[in-house]
This record gives sequence, C-alpha cells and structure tokens, in this order.
Amino acid sequence: MAEIHAVIVPKWGLSMEEGKIDHWYVEEGEQVSEGDDLVDIETTKITNTLESQHAGVFRKLVAEEGETHPCGMIIGVIADAGAADSDIEAFVESFKESYDPADVAVEGGGPEPETIEAAGKRIQYVKMGEGDGTPIIFVHGFGGDLNNWLFTQPALSEDRVTYAIDLPGHGGSIKEVGDGTLSNLSGPLRDFMKAMDIGRAHLVGHSLGGAVVLSVSKEAPDAVASVTAICSAGFGGDINMDYINGFIEGKRQRQLTQTLGALFADKSLVSKDMVDDIIKFKRLDGVDAALRTLAAGAFAGGQQAETLGDQAAALGDRLLVVWGEADEVIPSAHAQNVSGGARVEVLSDAGHMAHMEKSADVNALIVEHVSAFD
Repeated sequence: MAEIHAVIVPKWGLSMEEGKIDHWYVEEGEQVSEGDDLVDIETTKITNTLESQHAGVFRKLVAEEGETHPCGMIIGVIADAGAADSDIEAFVESFKESYDPADVAVEGGGPEPETIEAAGKRIQYVKMGEGDGTPIIFVHGFGGDLNNWLFTQPALSEDRVTYAIDLPGHGGSIKEVGDGTLSNLSGPLRDFMKAMDIGRAHLVGHSLGGAVVLSVSKEAPDAVASVTAICSAGFGGDINMDYINGFIEGKRQRQLTQTLGALFADKSLVSKDMVDDIIKFKRLDGVDAALRTLAAGAFAGGQQAETLGDQAAALGDRLLVVWGEADEVIPSAHAQNVSGGARVEVLSDAGHMAHMEKSADVNALIVEHVSAFD
C-alpha cells in the first residue's frame, strides 16, 4: 500500500496556536527529500521554515499562501508517486474530519514552564525530551527569555533531555541580579544544574547567555560537555549600546519596533505580537531595575566588561561558535577573535537572532557538535 504523509502546521513553542502560510517552496508533483524546505510559516513570534519529514512526491497543496490554520491542521500531502489521486483526496478528508486541536502537542514534546528554588533563587525553565544523550541547557541573552529557543529546543529533544531557562532578571525567574556582573548570572546557572541534579551538560548560550555559559565552563569544567556560543558576548569589547539603551528605554510600539530591528537581517520579522510581548515583560515588577543593573554591570562604559578568549582557547574543539553575518548588536567580526581549535560558522542572511532566522542551519550545527562530545 502506498505511503501517504500529512504536512501539518507545527506547534513551535508552548504559546503557538496557529500559523499563516507565507510561502511555499514546492509545487504539486515535485519530488522532495527529507530535510528539504517546504513552506515558510508565520507565527506570532517570527516566520520559520518547515522542513520535510519525509521523502516522496508533493502530491497536494491543501493550504494556499496567505491562509491561516491552527496547529496540527493538514496543509499539504507527501506520498509515493504510485498513490492514487482518489486515495490522496480521501486521506485529506479523513484527516480534516478527525482533526482535534486538543491532540496537538509542542513539536518534540514537553510540559508547561516550571520553577525551582536553586540556592534560594527562583529559576523558571522548560524541560523537553527524553533519552540517554547528555542533557542540553539553553541560555538566552539580554532582554530575552526561554521562548527564544522555540525553534531550537524541540528539534534537539529527540534523543535527550533539554532545558531552556530564564536567567535572573528575565521571564519568570527572580528579578534580583546583584551588581549585574557576569557572576550573578553564571552562579545561578550552576545552582540550577545542582538543584536539578544535572551532573554534566552541553551548554548553548546566545548573546550575553554565550558569555554566561563560557563562564560556567571556566568555573565548573567537569560539568560541561561542550559549549555552543551563538552571536556571543565575551569575544571582544564592542556592543551596540543604542540597541541596549533603546531596549531599556523603549515603552511604545513604534520605539521598540525600530530598536528590535537590530536583531534581524530581515527587519520584517519584527512582529506586533513580538513587540507586545516585550512591552508586557518590561512592565513586570523589578524588570526595569534588573535590566538597568545588568546593562551597567555587563556593559560598563559602553563596552563588554568581560572577555573570555582564554576560556575559548581552553575549550578547544569542544566550543562551537555561530554568528549571523549581519549581526548589528555584537559584530560578527568578533568571530575572528576565537582561537584554540574551536569551530566557527558565520551564517549569511542572518542577524543577531541567528538561531531564529536560520534555525534549521543552527540546529544542524548544534546536533553535530553535541553528538561528538556525548
């Protein structure tokens, strides 16, 4: 019997409920392979590309560009070339009749965010996946939160447990950040690992979070299997303080939309919902003071306060550095400062949020990297 597979709207992240079909890369009758780009889907956070999970012929386009459909709904069909057209039509109708949004789960699985007291500090996290692989911990950057990994964490949770955390001062974690220096972020990450009984993990950090995971690898080397630093602080002094200050001071939609454009090579990815989420976050008690303290501690005098080139060299090939070539927050030229045998990848057509703009490329690099050091 011919195999028939549904292409569905994925659920990228816990809050995603629907997706808008932005652009199809394939046409009916076209042969596709596993991993090929199928369609760009716009979420409330950002537009992402859905890759094919199957090899075969793209037999039917069910959802046209511009249409919006709930997560889990069928939008296309991939099947063997020998499948009858009548079987394809029957498959689509059966799928729609049996569709129940209550059955749709986050791609890769995982519960709602939880909190834990780690050395007296409240840390919020999301845990996904299962398996025997060494765990991965994802650490966001300045002003971010665990949702920044919505395209990355599920994809890396197939054979191991993964955690995305909110750093102090961010998300649902404690808003106390001490004097705002790096140790006030790296210490709580180590405390989180102890509280969760994580003896050893791969650490993946973005921007300021990259400096955090590099610092942890220096403070507790036996607890770190590998490090992936994405558009990371710690490799040079330059930092775009117009962005940092604009993020802190911005209180209105128009102000923040312009500021957040510095995060992406494609400025159109800054959505209204993205800006609204940040405005809501900044209104939480303690957030404004935390951000100002972190900016003063981590970027004193308009420069990165700490560089970690020596630690990069100490990690050697256990360090993967990924940068968006069009990064306007931390220059991609800092990648040239990385030494000691680390792998360095600079991605074209990507900005500071390279793991969101080029999620498939970044995910593949991380998978290859961590698999080598399990």
